[in-house]
Amino acid sequence: MPAAFRAIVVGTGGFGAQWCTAFLPPFVREGRIDVVAAVDANPLALQHASEGLGVPPSRCYTSAKDAFERHPADFCILVVPPAFREELVRLALAHGMHILSEKPIADTLEASIRIARSVRSAGKKMGVAMSRRYERDKEALRGALRSGAHGALDYLILRHTCDLRKYGSWGAYRHRMPDPLLTESAPHRLDLLADLAGAPCETVYAQTWRPPWAEFAGDCQALVTMTFANGVRALFEGGYANAVELNGFGEEYIRAECERSTVVLHRKRVEAFPHSPERSGPAQEGEGAEIAPPDRERWGHGRVIEQFLDWLEGGEPMETRVDENLKLAALCSAAIESSRTGKPIRVETYFEETDAKVK
Repeated sequence: MPAAFRAIVVGTGGFGAQWCTAFLPPFVREGRIDVVAAVDANPLALQHASEGLGVPPSRCYTSAKDAFERHPADFCILVVPPAFREELVRLALAHGMHILSEKPIADTLEASIRIARSVRSAGKKMGVAMSRRYERDKEALRGALRSGAHGALDYLILRHTCDLRKYGSWGAYRHRMPDPLLTESAPHRLDLLADLAGAPCETVYAQTWRPPWAEFAGDCQALVTMTFANGVRALFEGGYANAVELNGFGEEYIRAECERSTVVLHRKRVEAFPHSPERSGPAQEGEGAEIAPPDRERWGHGRVIEQFLDWLEGGEPMETRVDENLKLAALCSAAIESSRTGKPIRVETYFEETDAKVK
């Protein structure tokens, strides 16, 4: 069995606690990962690394620089706000580390391009944890659409709505961001739509706003329409200041309209409604033929970490590696640009112009 990869976890509070207590422990027990140090600006948050991963207090730091200098590692895991990632990636590469990061790559497309370029130049590997596409229900939907059993895909609808209007209910820093929904939440949902569409997004048009009752600094509501290179269209509805949560995190509603069927994902159940000229009256949820997910041991973040480790061991590059994820960064940034200008944006042209500016 190969030796365990040495890892440093940066960010053990907030969602980082999940990495310490749920996502990483199975790989530590299996001998695939050895967490040699942990970092968090809040000393109290480091207890998650001690309790979940067995990292002793002597290997817990409030400075990534100190941890990186004192503990050689094969890769680091970044679970910090997007604005801090570019600096940490630069530091990790200087210490010869590969990188596994939470999404998005960074807080801007320019920073994302610089990160991808730096990783490429250093000859290192970087994966982005787009875990939503590996949840059971999303895998079931993806498998159904890729099977061809339902005919050609026409268009997709995705709804993700919550009541996070109160300051701090979604992490205080997000309530201070200029574009919290498109920066922090939309990446997962737009990634799902692009993955299900099976082609690059050509054009995006976004409307975003902040209702007066929302305690956000930036826009927290969005309607985004997309057209893809294969002719598929998609609509994303995102709302974080709604009166009630209908389709929260992990509970997204997705409907795929296909040539021979309507396929619906709702509250983790996927079902297909075949076209039938004999049908009388509208169909009801629960009446369709249920579609089961593939037989797999790991899902979500577990699947992301597994893909990353397999890649480090010489296997196939992971699907959500940084170069591939740049397409999503361009899509999300183009959506923000569209919301500001009120015009549809051609994603490839927008990316090329931004890439040229960074060069």
